[in-house]
Amino acid sequence: MVDQAEIHPARLWKQMPDAEKLRAADAFWRDPEGAPQQIEAMALLAQRLKARPRYIQGLAIEKRAHHLAHYVGMPDLLAARLLVSYHLAHQRRMMAAFLDAVGIPHEDGLITSELEGGAVAADKVAAGVKALEASFPAEDVQRYFATLLAQDPDSWAGLEAHLKS
Repeated sequence: MVDQAEIHPARLWKQMPDAEKLRAADAFWRDPEGAPQQIEAMALLAQRLKARPRYIQGLAIEKRAHHLAHYVGMPDLLAARLLVSYHLAHQRRMMAAFLDAVGIPHEDGLITSELEGGAVAADKVAAGVKALEASFPAEDVQRYFATLLAQDPDSWAGLEAHLKS
């Protein structure tokens, strides 16, 4: 079991394999909803590369993704956005399967309304865990659960018992 206090987006990002970081960074740069975080990322990369943000903006997405995927010291807020971009671009089927099993209305893996009543019931969480563990790679499932906990620890507190250390 993992302590919720230990779940930080930057730590989850650091633990991701390089290939997945690259996929996440690519999805991040292609996300039309991510402009504010993209501006922040360009500023960080410009500072790290001792370049102007305009130079970073002019790079091909693949180059920006490479630089961002290998950025050391990723801030939590930016790591959180990268994790969300990754899941939305590459793990929608898993997200939808989990929400179906938990009984939460969604549209292609995206929750369509506010979760009511605080934490999702333990029996529903257990059903979702069982559904995913039977159908998806364990590493992907663990990353998704940790991402949910990092985003909304109150609603997803029941997932804590299912995370492997």
